[in-house]
Amino acid sequence: MKVMAIVLAAGQGKRMKSKLYKVLHQVAGKPMVGHVLNTVKEAASERTVVIVGHGAEAVQAYLGDQAEYVLQEQQLGTGHAVRQAEGLLGSEEGTTIVVCGDTPLVRAETIRAMIELHSSTGAAATVLTASFDNPTGYGRVIRGTDGAVERIVEQKDCSPEEAAVKEINTGTYCFDNKKLFAALAEVKSDNAQGEYYLTDVIGIFRRAGESVQAYCTNDLAEAIGVNDRVALAEAEGYMRERINRKHLIEGVTLIDAASTYIEADVRIGSDTIIYPGTVLRGETVIGEDCVIGPNADISDSTVGNGATVKYSVVDKSEIGNESAVGPYANLRPGSKLGVGCKIGDFVELKNASLGDGSKVSHLSYVGDAKVGKDVNIGCGAITVNYDGYNKFVTEIGDNAFVGSNVNLIAPVKLGDGAYVVAGSTITHDVPSGDLAIARERQVNKSGYADKIRARAKAKKENAKKG
Repeated sequence: MKVMAIVLAAGQGKRMKSKLYKVLHQVAGKPMVGHVLNTVKEAASERTVVIVGHGAEAVQAYLGDQAEYVLQEQQLGTGHAVRQAEGLLGSEEGTTIVVCGDTPLVRAETIRAMIELHSSTGAAATVLTASFDNPTGYGRVIRGTDGAVERIVEQKDCSPEEAAVKEINTGTYCFDNKKLFAALAEVKSDNAQGEYYLTDVIGIFRRAGESVQAYCTNDLAEAIGVNDRVALAEAEGYMRERINRKHLIEGVTLIDAASTYIEADVRIGSDTIIYPGTVLRGETVIGEDCVIGPNADISDSTVGNGATVKYSVVDKSEIGNESAVGPYANLRPGSKLGVGCKIGDFVELKNASLGDGSKVSHLSYVGDAKVGKDVNIGCGAITVNYDGYNKFVTEIGDNAFVGSNVNLIAPVKLGDGAYVVAGSTITHDVPSGDLAIARERQVNKSGYADKIRARAKAKKENAKKG
């Protein structure tokens, strides 16, 4: 059986009050429509068609070649939107999932369960439903005496009896593909909104003697359709809870899950401990046996096994096994640490690689640099990489020593085992094994400090008299 999917993503989302189109608003670091596409693909969709309208170019730019696209020029209802896919899918045999692009919490396992029920019962349609104590705003699912779905009635069209029904339509469906498009041709717009409702195909199927089933989810979060910022925040909370729970089950310790923010695509190895205030973003990969946090902010980076990162920011960087970062370090894009490196407090790295065992312990800047193995860079050392127009590279060989408050004026190379004396400003290469010192010779002027103080005191007293 071929499985296809139609994702409805044409709405502007005026209630979001945003310049960003609704389905591109993020939940757990990923646009809502991205979550939906991942879900239908995980549920075995072989072809996915996204119905675009408002913000079509932005939606297509984000999704790229993950889907096929159809433009709904006028937004005339969900039935009208689905019908736009007929040119691509109308002749296909199989099952079609229809899901809204603003429902990021629908799970792949739920879609698979719907498909299984749909297939085993030979239904023309299967509806994902949920039961709410307060169903206001949702379409009601009206069942017949046999338990099958008779019809779905939108909130604005409900009679008092129908409005009292607690089972609601989540807006996610499975259809026999050919029967879906045949029924859509019969849908009319004679309702309170003057729109073509997808839900009307349910009544069309029933009048034709077709079976319509309902799969009721026990996860009420799956029913959330995000139409405003309140619902967006609610969806974010549910998604964070799911993500954290998944990591806990897989052997990660979250000291305080409520104060830990982990985005959807982050991967974490077992026996890693995450302390409060930590934010893990993008496609970050954390190894096993790590200690992350408190207050670590890591984006699109790789952290090796046994590494520690605390009170620090790491962006598009690599941290090797057993390396330590922080507190209060900043690893900017392109930073790469080998095994057993140490980056200490108030150190900033940018586009710099450090070999195994190298250390930058405190108060230093290393940018556009290639640092070898077992190098020690002292407190206050700076690679001076920018002349106001161009960036230049500093190269430091294995086992070199850079003293405190050293300026390395790039481009410059320090050979293996080179030694740079504290306070030096290095403008030329230092060969392997050499010692470099570049600072003014110290001169002590006997008694001169007392003379300066006396002169300053006299000047101050004269100013008061005047």
